[in-house]
Amino acid sequence: MDDSEALDAYSASIVRVVDAVLPSVAALSVRTPRGAGAGSASVIPGERLLLTSAHVVEGGGEVRAAFSDGSEVAARVVGRDPLSDLAVLRADDVVPPALTLGDAATLRVGQLVVALGNPRGLAGSVTAGIVSALGRSLPTGAGRIIDEVVQTDAALNPGNSGGALADTAGRLVGVNTAVAGIGLGLAVPVNATTRAIIDTLVRDGRVRRAWLGIAGTQVVLPEPVAERVGSKTGMRVAEVIARSPADLAGIRRGDILVAIDGATVVTTTAVQRLMVGDAIGRRTEVTVWRNGALVDAVVLPEELVSAS
Repeated sequence: MDDSEALDAYSASIVRVVDAVLPSVAALSVRTPRGAGAGSASVIPGERLLLTSAHVVEGGGEVRAAFSDGSEVAARVVGRDPLSDLAVLRADDVVPPALTLGDAATLRVGQLVVALGNPRGLAGSVTAGIVSALGRSLPTGAGRIIDEVVQTDAALNPGNSGGALADTAGRLVGVNTAVAGIGLGLAVPVNATTRAIIDTLVRDGRVRRAWLGIAGTQVVLPEPVAERVGSKTGMRVAEVIARSPADLAGIRRGDILVAIDGATVVTTTAVQRLMVGDAIGRRTEVTVWRNGALVDAVVLPEELVSAS
C-alpha cells in the first residue's frame, strides 16, 4: 500500500465513524439560574436517554438537545454523579438511534479514536487522533479522582465536554470531559464501572458511595511487609478527618493502609473503588502497617454526601 492508499484508508475509516456516530451526538444548550452554557451529549441505549458530563448540566435548569438532522428536543436530568463527572438525561421526544457502548478497557495506546461534539458552539464538529495514554487520573470539582481516564491528542475545546469519543468501529468508548492543554484531551472511559454508574443513575438518580475519612499517598512497603501482604506498595495515611469512620476506628496519621476486607490497597483510587454503595454501614476490616506490625481495625463506612 502506497502513501495515497494509506491516507485513503485512514480517511475512509474516519468517514465511517462519522456517518455512524455523528447523527446520535447532540449539541446541548443549558439554561440555569446562573446563566447559559453549552456542551455535548450522546444517545445511549434506553428510553430516549442521553449521556453527558455532570458539569455540563450542573444546576439543572432547561436543557435542549439539537441533532445534526435539524431536530431539537427538550431534555431533563435523570441523574448526575459529580464524582465521576457523568450525567444521564431523558429527552421529551424521539431521538436518533442509540450508540453502541464499547469498552475502554480494550483500548491500546496508539489506537485511532474520533471525538465528536459541539466545541465553541460549532455543532457537529469532528476531530481525530490517537489514544496517547491510558490509566490517567483526573481530579474532579467534587474533590474525587476519576481513574482509568483516556488521554487523546484529538483536539478538544470548550463545548466538547459530554461529547463522544468513539473507536473505529463506531462504539462509544469515552465521554470527553476536559482539555488539559494543547494537543491533550481527556475522556471518562466507558467501561464496566461506567455502565454500572449509568444504570444506577437511571434507576436511582444518584450514585451512593461510602466514605472512610482518610487521605494519603502511595508508598513502597518494606520487603518483609510486601511479602506478607502480597503487594510492593501501600497507602500512607496523611490525614484522618476528625470524627470520621476511620478516626472512630482508631486509624492514625502515619499508618500504611495495605488491605480493606482482604483486598490489597495501593492508592487512593483503590480505596475509592472499594467504597461503593453496599459498603455503607457494613463492618469493614481495614489492615494497616503500624510500628513494625500489621494491625486490623473494624470501620463502619458512612455515606459520602457530595455537592450536587
